[in-house]
Amino acid sequence: DNQLTTLDVSNNTALTSLSCYDNQLTSLDVRYNTALIVLRCFSNPLTSLDVSNNTALTSLSCYDNQLTSLDVRNNTALSVLVCSDNQLTTLDVSNNTALTSLRCFSNPLTSLDVSNNTALSVLVCYDNQLTTLDVSNNTALTTLWCYDNQLTSLDVSNNTALTTLRCYSNQLTSLDVSNNTALTDLHCSDNQLTSLDVNNNTALTSLWCYDNQLTSLDVSNNTALTTLRCYSNQLTSLDVSNNTALTDLHCSDNQLTSLDVNNNTALTSLWCYDNQLTSLDVSNNTALTTLRCYSNQLTSLDVSNNTALTDLHCYDNQLTSLDVSNGNNQNLLNFNVTSNPNLTCINVDDVNYSTTNWTNIDAQHYFGANCSSPNSVQEIINTISLYPNPTSQVITISIENFNGNIQTEVYDLIGNRLQISNETTISLQDYARGIYLLKVAYGDRVEEVKVIKD
Repeated sequence: DNQLTTLDVSNNTALTSLSCYDNQLTSLDVRYNTALIVLRCFSNPLTSLDVSNNTALTSLSCYDNQLTSLDVRNNTALSVLVCSDNQLTTLDVSNNTALTSLRCFSNPLTSLDVSNNTALSVLVCYDNQLTTLDVSNNTALTTLWCYDNQLTSLDVSNNTALTTLRCYSNQLTSLDVSNNTALTDLHCSDNQLTSLDVNNNTALTSLWCYDNQLTSLDVSNNTALTTLRCYSNQLTSLDVSNNTALTDLHCSDNQLTSLDVNNNTALTSLWCYDNQLTSLDVSNNTALTTLRCYSNQLTSLDVSNNTALTDLHCYDNQLTSLDVSNGNNQNLLNFNVTSNPNLTCINVDDVNYSTTNWTNIDAQHYFGANCSSPNSVQEIINTISLYPNPTSQVITISIENFNGNIQTEVYDLIGNRLQISNETTISLQDYARGIYLLKVAYGDRVEEVKVIKD
């Protein structure tokens, strides 16, 4: 990592290793360095490189240059070739039968023949223009990264040693991984898959299959999964009850009507937005830091057990009850509950803190330390009437089917109690314009209602 613009090694005929990377070399002559075993000339502005005389080379790293061609036909001893991030349109490795690692990604290659490279264990050829890729002879492959190409098919049935397969952002319509029982990492997202069978892939820890056309996904055998990202498909159901090791579940933008995560106690991130969920129980998911369940049909949500939450997005639902009193509200930095028209009181730890810091709420929303239980909004509508509301002076309280004594406490939005009254008519004429909370105690019940002072 110098600023060399030239380098003359023509007299250094005994060189076995040359590292001249991260410079500004525009040319490099190694014709006389026939003893070279390792050449590292990456991250230079080289436009050409002749290694035809360097037949002893076992490792060549010439990535991040400006090479338009590279001839390695004479380098039959090569075991490692890294020529990525260049401008290569062709690459002939048919003579390089000793290759164990080939990294030729981020070039404009339109074809790649690795049929002779039977020793390959690592093939990284993503971000090219490949329309086909035959790896049937590469039975030693453990890592195959071929994403961001134009592949319409991929046969990995012979690659039983594969542990990592990343073939996303292609045009695959099918993918058979039933023989790849050693797979731990499968990324096949952003294709055109209509089905995916991972029943045999019991070693999987990471499965990314989002942006496909999957209508079903069975992960019941994949008990080692820690990451599952299956969003933007057409899933109508998803059973993750066996996936107790899951820490990251992203199943948003599907057609799910229910989701049971009771067994997934290790979850730290749950993204299930843009579905059709009517309920969501996260009481067992005490490790959750991120919950994004917006754009569903949820009527209630209780995150009081989720003490690690830092991110809660539950907007665009049908919430009537929301309990965020988890004892750790000051760590909840991202909070959005807008577009929940039936929600009024939100249960929190500290009314003053929430009022000051959580501003992504609707006009009718307010924070309370002891909101009514779920369904209480409907109960209030049926039992307690306030009129007029809004009011400029007094408010009258009427309770259906109740003729006993009542006690009303009036609070402002930061939790200060302003008055206590045993009357059914409460005067607000001395108060500033704004929203006030009335706690109405009658019989064995206490209800919270909101009144607006004009």
